[in-house]
Amino acid sequence: MEYPLLTGHFLKWEAEDPNALLFRQPIGVVWKTWTYAEAGNECRRMAKALHSMGLKPGDHVALLSKNCAHWIMADLAIMMAGCVSIPIYPTLSAEAIQPILEHSDAKAIIVGKLDDFNGQKEAIADNLITISIEAYGISVAHTWEKLVAANDPLAPLHTWAAKDIFTIIYTSGTTGKSKGVMHRVESLETVGKVAMAELNLPRRPYLFSYLPLSHIAERLGIEFYGMISGACISFAESLDTFAQNLADTQPHLFFAVPRIWGKFREGVLAKMPQKKLDTLLGLPIIGGIVKKKIKKKLGLGRSTHNFSAAAPISLELLLWFDKLGIVIYQALGMTEDSVYAHFCGPGRNKYGTVGKPFKGLQVKFSPEGELRVKSVGNMEGYYKEPELTAETFDEEGYLKTGDMAEYDHEGYLYVTGRVKDQFKTDKGKYIAPGPIETKLLANPAMEQVCVVGTGIPQPIALVVLSEAGKKMEKEALIQNLGASLAAVNEHLEKFEKLEKAVIMQETWTIDNGLLTPTMKVKRNQVEKIHMPRYPGWFDQKGKVIWEE
Repeated sequence: MEYPLLTGHFLKWEAEDPNALLFRQPIGVVWKTWTYAEAGNECRRMAKALHSMGLKPGDHVALLSKNCAHWIMADLAIMMAGCVSIPIYPTLSAEAIQPILEHSDAKAIIVGKLDDFNGQKEAIADNLITISIEAYGISVAHTWEKLVAANDPLAPLHTWAAKDIFTIIYTSGTTGKSKGVMHRVESLETVGKVAMAELNLPRRPYLFSYLPLSHIAERLGIEFYGMISGACISFAESLDTFAQNLADTQPHLFFAVPRIWGKFREGVLAKMPQKKLDTLLGLPIIGGIVKKKIKKKLGLGRSTHNFSAAAPISLELLLWFDKLGIVIYQALGMTEDSVYAHFCGPGRNKYGTVGKPFKGLQVKFSPEGELRVKSVGNMEGYYKEPELTAETFDEEGYLKTGDMAEYDHEGYLYVTGRVKDQFKTDKGKYIAPGPIETKLLANPAMEQVCVVGTGIPQPIALVVLSEAGKKMEKEALIQNLGASLAAVNEHLEKFEKLEKAVIMQETWTIDNGLLTPTMKVKRNQVEKIHMPRYPGWFDQKGKVIWEE
């Protein structure tokens, strides 16, 4: 049987194995489950409900929720109804949500699992159709449960064409205003199939979803790959239960940003100091038992594909996990290219690189060394922003990624920095901070680093300590960070050498606006707050100083 585009992968598994488990949603100590057939029934009824409330194919429907079974069911229902989905990061404030809802021309919004809906609901205009999910404690006039009960399943389902725009994904806004990235059906269809083949991804896997589904990587790597492969998808209930939920799931594939990999290492070393770990790993039989136990405890006991992306990860951290038998593959992609990009993977891995391009990806470099790509994965453009769209593509239709990069002799791509992150010291020298930050983050005492230097002779490192770093005695910490500065400086040009490390009082978080929802440091915001103090810090005595 030939299935339609977009929803067809789900429909195939629903028809072939209707009683297979699709979702596991933790609620307290209980895992609520849905089979493919049960989820399909709810999705079709919700799709019919959207039509019954006056929404037509092509209308825009926003989705505001943390990851949960209803996030994916809502997305499927929106697709079945022929509407265009507008995912919104669940941690955004009302002030950030409101302009997205206006700019996107959303006519309805589905509100799911949230931590602070009371603080966000003022962003939703009265004329917007609002649907909430009672299971997560949010009840408005229209609820998912009531609409599912009151409507028959939609039939026939909407038929999508390859060139149709089916979603508008608003970027996380590292450098300012969030932009609406329009993607065609063929983009994610193609990326999903290519990734399955080139990365040898498993079929019928157990998956674990916790990074924002509103972001392209999680949506592609969990929802779309999950539907193509016939997966069973489990979710994290909260930050407090994350470790236990992951351990209970033991997924076959796991994706994390570098900060989370660093937290994993911190957790292991808190229970077993490095010296003891090294000793045990060096013992032939015991070493294997220790590796197996740690992997299972982390929740990675059967994971064959572990990925890190969204920000650079240190080579030292990759090698640390490798000693435990956990191979982490790096990747490079972005919302605008729907991650039709560069990947490491089984049989194509080289630590310190982001891998080789997927087949079909056309690559070139600007005279300045900026990576530019062209493929079916490239966005249609930014919604209602024709001038900005034109600026993002070159004259040959290649997407300007903003990454400075180069290939080695084996065809692996090294990222050397971000075009917009470069800054000039008062000596007139340009510095790319990314690679320097990655080297510093090899030190477990540091959790976040931002290398800056505008207006001072040499760059300095703004450092947020990890929990391990915070527990160190002051003199030991000074020696520790000083040693890291010296080790990194040894491999830098004279004009790049770090003058000192400044320990920040405040942790950079999503809530205080210094991290994006995908946990990347908002450099412009950090600079905005701290730049006036650079000269004073630079002149202060000592290689390691504290913000006052």
